[in-house]
Amino acid sequence: MLPEHAPFTLDQRRALDSLLAGLDSVQGAWLSGFLASSGSAVSTAPAAPPAPGAKLTVLYGTESGNSETLAGRTIKEAKKRGFQAVMKNMSEIAAADLVKVPNLLVIVSTWGDGEPPDSATAFHKEFMAEPISLTGLRFSLCALGDTSYEKFCQTGKDIDARLEQLGGIRVTVRQDCDVDYEDAFTAWLGTSLAALAPTNTPAAIVVEISSAPPALEFGKKRPFPSEVLEVVPLNGKGSTKETLHLELSLAGSGMSYEPGDALAVLPVNAPDMVQAMLDASKLSGDEEIETKNTGRKRLADALHEELDITALSRNVLTKLAEATSSGDLQAMLAEDAKERLKEYVTGREIVDAIHDFAPSGLSANSLAGIFRKLPPRLYSIASSPLAHPDEVHLTVSAVRYQAHGRDRKGVCSTYLADLVKAGDITPLFVQPNKNFRLPADGTAPVIMVGPGTGIAPFRAFVEHRAALGSTGKNWLFLGDQHYLYDFLYQLEWQEHLRNGVLTRLDVAFSRDQPEKIYVQHRMLERAAQLYAWLEQGAHFYVCGDAARMAADVHEALVSIVQTQGGKSRDTAETYVEDLKKAKRYQRDVY
Repeated sequence: MLPEHAPFTLDQRRALDSLLAGLDSVQGAWLSGFLASSGSAVSTAPAAPPAPGAKLTVLYGTESGNSETLAGRTIKEAKKRGFQAVMKNMSEIAAADLVKVPNLLVIVSTWGDGEPPDSATAFHKEFMAEPISLTGLRFSLCALGDTSYEKFCQTGKDIDARLEQLGGIRVTVRQDCDVDYEDAFTAWLGTSLAALAPTNTPAAIVVEISSAPPALEFGKKRPFPSEVLEVVPLNGKGSTKETLHLELSLAGSGMSYEPGDALAVLPVNAPDMVQAMLDASKLSGDEEIETKNTGRKRLADALHEELDITALSRNVLTKLAEATSSGDLQAMLAEDAKERLKEYVTGREIVDAIHDFAPSGLSANSLAGIFRKLPPRLYSIASSPLAHPDEVHLTVSAVRYQAHGRDRKGVCSTYLADLVKAGDITPLFVQPNKNFRLPADGTAPVIMVGPGTGIAPFRAFVEHRAALGSTGKNWLFLGDQHYLYDFLYQLEWQEHLRNGVLTRLDVAFSRDQPEKIYVQHRMLERAAQLYAWLEQGAHFYVCGDAARMAADVHEALVSIVQTQGGKSRDTAETYVEDLKKAKRYQRDVY
């Protein structure tokens, strides 16, 4: 299989020939994908592409952009292998369209409590109910999720099961990916493309040595070490909140962003959180463990820099049960104890579970084995690159609370609040979000709803439209607790009003009167004007809390369309859904 001119000795060629000859197509594709993603100068490609005409649809559903990025990579690799591949967003396709698809790869994320991404909601609802026949459709699915949530990868699981129920043929098992998904995705892609290739084109590996190593770029695989330029408290004295405005340098990074994108910050765990974990585990921290990314390392350093030591989930408890053989924990993980498990996990962290189920402590390796990699945290960018060249700004609320008798705090928000100051370096990268974009037409009206730190992207939107000289009207609904303490960026909004960039500003300070007033109440008070703006072609944006605010704002929007448009409830819901399909209703919720 290897030519004589390959850069290997005779013994090496014989060994490699023997190995490669024994691989089946799936194993060969997996090894091909692994070598391609290993970061070395070695690249791989299939020796023989599929026969011309092998059609492939790559369907994705995304919230933060990860699924779309992976779908793009899938298309690129599929075309290299000879497939006629097309890429479809779930927002652009109807369930019935799948009847015509012979080969399908699905990449979809799960959002919130097992919900589909916002752009995929309509497709998911239709697909789960549509009585279509997909007999003969060959498919495989890659699900993105977060094991810290109870319904991990639930949307992917739902669609995978439904595809089979409707007659589809699963060619490889579903791949469920945690936040650190790179290796799992690469392996799934290789096996899936090999399985979908026609049977008369066996996969083989051709090893080529590239002439030069790929250029190193800053991004997810290589975060940029950014200098913190400024950290400014935004709340007034007397506020119960702790909101910060951070300015970070992108000079020399080569990275760019657009309003609507997010910034991924790679935090470290606070020293007191690390010490609490060591104390609970009866360890000193000087023990050495083997880590995936950096090899041998002091346990305390790994807990500080690399491992997620807070997020409690079924996955973590399952690993802890294996390490401790705790009968109580195994009973709580039983299928008939889901409600008990849910109740236990709510408000608790990993350190609580170690206290409860490993009272005698753990070995260093057992402790390290229950954690996943510390994931980056995403924050909506609060600046326009036109207004602040070589900079990126964030609006961050420090999360601190008490639960189950213990003080708690957000890992990244308090990392930025407590451990980072001007002049420090923090690693970061830009996470594009193509589902949250200003209209291309600068004359289009824009309505923005952003309570609390949900105001962040709208600061970027207004700055950007001002810098571009866009003439479209801009209307902002802003909410928080107190006018005197919590009016974030008050002077900036007032300046935008004076110079005409901001057309309207409606504020809702919930604690300044006996009854609580929120942004959705202000929307309903301005129902006639808001509906008129929509009829004029306005784009409607929401950013902030997904659990309650986003649902309340959505309900208010439907109600406004129903009452002001003289429509039935069903017709009003269709109107709002059409806004989504036209990308005139976009949400960035978390």
